Amino acid sequence: MQNFHSADPVRIQKVIAMAGIASRRAAEKLILAGEVRLNGETVLKMGQKMLVGKDHLSVEGRLVKLPKRQKTQVYALCKPKNCITTLSDPDGRTTISDYFPRTSARLFPVGRLDYDAEGLILLTNDGELAQQLMHPRHKVWKGYFVKVRGIVENAVLSTLRKGPVIEKRRHQPVRVKILHTVNDKTWLEVFLREGTNRQIKKMLQDLGYPVKKLSASVGRFL
Repeated sequence: MQNFHSADPVRIQKVIAMAGIASRRAAEKLILAGEVRLNGETVLKMGQKMLVGKDHLSVEGRLVKLPKRQKTQVYALCKPKNCITTLSDPDGRTTISDYFPRTSARLFPVGRLDYDAEGLILLTNDGELAQQLMHPRHKVWKGYFVKVRGIVENAVLSTLRKGPVIEKRRHQPVRVKILHTVNDKTWLEVFLREGTNRQIKKMLQDLGYPVKKLSASVGRFL
């Protein structure tokens, strides 16, 4: 159950997420775009706080109203291939929202899966919960089954476990093990805490192992 009212000041992007208007990351983009106003003044500082129930906040000209209580809803979707992990798509492709036609609540996907990837993805009406599950500081492991082309060597596993370098940036250590090999293909079990854009495909491609198939879950229950 979400607690919407607090006597202490709350960060504005958190309030926007709690109201179900946008994820915290999307709220930050709205602030940068000058679309957020507090008590009539444009919000210029990213970490600015407000008093819920006292201050007046508006986003894109609309007053933000927080319900006193809202029951948290969490859905688990086995995302198929050829489905985009957004709530809408200007190109008319299938999105995850197409699988929830009877849900009136605004849903936030917990993380992203590539268009051609498949696996478990969570959705929730609680923007704060979605942020907690996604942000690396909360140390939630995301698990993946990955099939790559080639026979993966132990030296490659050691590189991943130390923290791979992708596009000149070192990432957090990866938990990885070989499940089995068939002909010239290797199945891996991979756990990440970061899950940046196309991280698995990039790090394995850079090491010489193109990803042929990827499926996902959240948490350590593969």
